[in-house]
Amino acid sequence: MVAGGLQPPPIEEEEAAARAVGQGVIFVLDDAQLEVAQVGKTYQLLNCDDHATYLRKHKKDPALYRPDICHQALLNILDSPLNKAGKIKAIYVRTHKNVLFSINPKTRIPRTIKRFSGLMVQLLQKLSIRATNGPDKLMKVIKGPVTKYLPLNCKRVGFSFAAEKKVAIHDYVAALDTDTPVAFVVGAFAHGRIDAPWVDENLNVSEYPLSAAYCLARITNAFEMKWRVV
Repeated sequence: MVAGGLQPPPIEEEEAAARAVGQGVIFVLDDAQLEVAQVGKTYQLLNCDDHATYLRKHKKDPALYRPDICHQALLNILDSPLNKAGKIKAIYVRTHKNVLFSINPKTRIPRTIKRFSGLMVQLLQKLSIRATNGPDKLMKVIKGPVTKYLPLNCKRVGFSFAAEKKVAIHDYVAALDTDTPVAFVVGAFAHGRIDAPWVDENLNVSEYPLSAAYCLARITNAFEMKWRVV
């Protein structure tokens, strides 16, 4: 309680206000194959290498279970100079099971897929991950849809190899009005296309299919050049 009997605004409102102001990029990783199941006596994040027999037994295609794609994509975002310069406003991940969670851009995720998998099991079961040295939640499961958390004035851009509009990403970013945040939606799956009918436009940024991690590297690099982040 503060002076005058007024309550401070909820943390969610403060976060939303911060996302809506000034330059910055928001990333949405869509359709990530992050699924937890009880295998034997323990809960594990399913992947095509360690759980092929389990997946076939349950009539699921092992080739689709690639949590490493989301892991590599997140490492690319979080390791980028753009993020270290404080220009990434927010990161969201929507799983294939339609679970949505947010990741604080200041988070340092595990470098190895084994430790990352353990972290995802903890997140999807406990619904949040707190910082070891404070009360802040570094990751938390939130109620969808993701559009609830995007600023009203931000441009929303999806990426697909099947998109009709083909652009050079550096030229596209250079021409953007970036006084307000821009949201980019990138698929975090092995095959398919993003399910985001709410984007303003879909772009194809290469003559060749790109991995999610490389697509994100192109985006962050384009903004680093535009904003002279070195």
